[in-house]
Amino acid sequence: MSEAEDRDESGWDVDPEDEQGAAAVAAVGRNLKVWREAAGLRVAEFAARMGYGEDLIRKIEAGTRIPRFEYLDKVDEVLSAGGRLAAMKKEVEQARYPKRVRDLAKLEARAVEISVYSIHAIHGLLQTAQYAQALFETRWPAYTTEAVERGVAARLARQEIFDRSPAPALTFVQEEVALRRRIGSADVMRGQLEHLLKVGQLRHVSIQVMPTERGGHAGMAGYAESLRFADGSGVGRDEDQAGGRPLTTPKHLRVLELRYGMIRAQALTPRESLAFIEQVLGET
Repeated sequence: MSEAEDRDESGWDVDPEDEQGAAAVAAVGRNLKVWREAAGLRVAEFAARMGYGEDLIRKIEAGTRIPRFEYLDKVDEVLSAGGRLAAMKKEVEQARYPKRVRDLAKLEARAVEISVYSIHAIHGLLQTAQYAQALFETRWPAYTTEAVERGVAARLARQEIFDRSPAPALTFVQEEVALRRRIGSADVMRGQLEHLLKVGQLRHVSIQVMPTERGGHAGMAGYAESLRFADGSGVGRDEDQAGGRPLTTPKHLRVLELRYGMIRAQALTPRESLAFIEQVLGET
C-alpha cells in the first residue's frame, strides 16, 4: 500500500443517519471543490500536490468522507487560502464523532454536577488515550481501526470538561476491579492509574474506590450516573430503574441520588481512595 493509499484508509466515513453532521460535511466538501476548481486544478493534479489519493479527494468533495484537520490545513496551504479553508474545522469537528456521543457531550457541557458509579472499567471521562484504545479493541464483534480511532477521539474530546470555567463538580466511584483489571499492557495500566492520581488532586473532582472486600453494597444493581444543570433540572441513568433508560422525572432522579449517596458512603473516602490507587499502582 502506498503512502497516499495508507492516508486514505485512515479517514472517517460520514454516518448517513446523522443528518446534521452529514449536511455540514457536504457543505465543506462543496466549498473545497469550488476552491480547487477556481485554482484550475484537476483532481489528479490536486491529489499529487496534496499527497493524498484521488479517491479520497473525490469522497471529501462529495461529502461522503470527513476530512481530517491536517487535510484541511494542507488544502489551505496548497490553494493559498490564507486560513479560510483551515477554518472549516469548526464545521466538521462535531461530525467527527457519533451523534450519541455529541448529544452526551452537550449534556456534560451544561452540567454543573456529574456523579458516576462505574463498575467494569474506568469511566470514559477518566480514561487515558492508551487505555481507551485498548478498551475499544476488546469490543466484540471487533471494531474496525477507524471505529476505534473515532471512539478514542470522541472520548478524549469529552474530557475538555475538566478545563471548563466555572468547573462542574465531578464525583466518581470506581469498583476496585476496574483498577486491577489489565486493559492493554502493564504500561497502559500504570499510565491510567497515574492519571487517576493526577485528576484526583483537582479541587472539583472526587474519586472514590469501592473495595471488593466491602461485599454487598448499594451499587450491586449496576451502573449509575446523574447530571444536574444550573436550572435545577437533571438527567440520569440507573440500571436499577427503567431498564437503564434516561431518567428525567424528579421522582426517579431522587431515587438515583439516594442510591448514589449510599454508594459514596459505603466506598473509601477520597483520601483513602488515592492511597489505595497508589498501592495498586505499586503492584502493577
